[in-house]
Amino acid sequence: MKYLVAGATGLAGSAVMRALESAGIHPIGISSSNLNLLDRSATFSFILEHRPDVIIDAAARVGGIGANSELPVEFISENLQMQVNLMDAAHQASVEQFVFLGSACIYPKFCEQPIREESLLTGLLEPTNSAYAIAKIAGLETINAYRKQFGKKWISIMPTNLYGPNDNFDELSGHVLPSLIAKFERARRENARKVVLWGSGLPRREFLHADDLAQAILLCLEKYDSSMPINVGVGEDITIKELAGMIAEESGFKGEVIWDRTKPDGTPRRVLEVSRIKTLGWMPKIELRDGISETISWFRNNYSKGLA
Repeated sequence: MKYLVAGATGLAGSAVMRALESAGIHPIGISSSNLNLLDRSATFSFILEHRPDVIIDAAARVGGIGANSELPVEFISENLQMQVNLMDAAHQASVEQFVFLGSACIYPKFCEQPIREESLLTGLLEPTNSAYAIAKIAGLETINAYRKQFGKKWISIMPTNLYGPNDNFDELSGHVLPSLIAKFERARRENARKVVLWGSGLPRREFLHADDLAQAILLCLEKYDSSMPINVGVGEDITIKELAGMIAEESGFKGEVIWDRTKPDGTPRRVLEVSRIKTLGWMPKIELRDGISETISWFRNNYSKGLA
């Protein structure tokens, strides 16, 4: 079996690469450095040349509330183009299995919690990232269209908020957890007395280490074949204020945290119902505090090298 991972140097993709290599599999990794998925012709040529049996699509234009709010055109257009180019090329190359990584933001802003897979398209989306969410919903629908029309064994996986090595730690464009690490680490290095954070700190989120997601993906490749997307998360959430306190403690920041309530909070609560993935035999292994501590260490080691 020949495996190909799209987005191989990013947060989720690099975790999948590590998991496959640990299992004795040597996957083909693609990223923007060796293949521009926005280039349809180049994407077809690459996939037809290598003809993988399995594609795991972890490639995406991603970012936090700020980036999504400022660049909705890029978030919907680039994600739509990348995923459909890769899926169409995979079909042309007769790829047997395709895993599309979506996002928990595809679910309605005010749906019942914990969020079941059946909640998709039952309500309005969170406005701050609706463009990205629509692109991911379109990807899921494309997967199901290929299943229906061509009998593909292609699936969609919906992970909750991810974190870990190779994340985007930019304070403005990154997701909440890596952005908080960057902010508290900068404050610690500069001996700052305070850190200003967006919103009220009251929204609740769950956080999953990317290495745990990677194990779930490999399990789904073996055991899951359905048009229903499958949630992957820990099934437990904390407030952003609690998260910030945990990161501050692990980074060693001892100053004051100020919440700027003029900035948006986003969805009030988002925690996934994960009985479907657990029924397959998967459980997350990395505790949040341990994962945060390890991620801070990774950030420090790579920041000094100019990589983070």
